[in-house]
Amino acid sequence: MKFKALIASISAALLTACGSVDVETYAKQTPQLELHRYFNGTLDAWGIFQKRNGELVRRFHVEIIATWKNADEGELDEYFTYDDGEKQRRVWTLKRQSDGTWHGTADDVEGIAIGRVAGNALHWKYVLKLPVDGKVYDVNFDDWMWQLDDQSMMNRSVMSKFGFDLGEVTLFFKKRPETKTQ
Repeated sequence: MKFKALIASISAALLTACGSVDVETYAKQTPQLELHRYFNGTLDAWGIFQKRNGELVRRFHVEIIATWKNADEGELDEYFTYDDGEKQRRVWTLKRQSDGTWHGTADDVEGIAIGRVAGNALHWKYVLKLPVDGKVYDVNFDDWMWQLDDQSMMNRSVMSKFGFDLGEVTLFFKKRPETKTQ
């Protein structure tokens, strides 16, 4: 099992290095994305999945409860509700590495997701175990997030298998206002 995780990590790192846009392109963009600050508390996200021809085939909402042990280690507990009533849950564990990259793990992620932050952007590469019609497929995700302001973020992920694009996932994130107790 450790060998598979190592191979997945190396593959993700190589894929990250081969991307057409480097995350450093966004180094001067603001607001500066700090994962522990933006993903903190409860957030909502609304998303769509489009086939590679652009056809919209699925809509969903995600409630995210984000907590942090410190600025370098946190958890995103995601509750998905799809337009057909299906519900899913994914719990991400995020850890900043000494080289500044981020590693993410979740039960339905093969190996380790590897991400880099620069400016207002986060770029992730990972393999998701995607259930479709009773089968599970390993699908590559090229996942970009851009913080727009203190409350909002856009996310675009391209899904592929064997080098062929399958479709795209687009999300809009909005932080919930903090509730103050007296």
